Amino acid sequence: MFRRTFWFSTGVAAGVWATTKVNRKIRQLTPESLAATAANKALETGQRLKDRAVGFAFDVRDNMARREAELEEALGIHEDPELPAPRRHTAIENHHSDNRSTPKYIEAPMYSYNRNEDH
Repeated sequence: MFRRTFWFSTGVAAGVWATTKVNRKIRQLTPESLAATAANKALETGQRLKDRAVGFAFDVRDNMARREAELEEALGIHEDPELPAPRRHTAIENHHSDNRSTPKYIEAPMYSYNRNEDH
């Protein structure tokens, strides 16, 4: 009698275990579950790619600064050159003015007079 009870219990436990496993697998293979899994994997992959791209950009920036310092040292450039002052053009009407000691200046135009550059 003890043997029958043992094997009956073992069979029931195996049946419950197998049913549980099959139900889990069926739930994993539903379209909603597959879509959620694919979305999660895509997000993880995108995050890894972003991290790699950011790391690559930082590496490029660091190496660029290092190489620039090497070139500046090789060329003997140690300080930043000053930018030249903005150019000023003498106004045409100042050539005939009475006060020639202090000519007036006008700023360079912001637009070009070249009619062909837009075509």
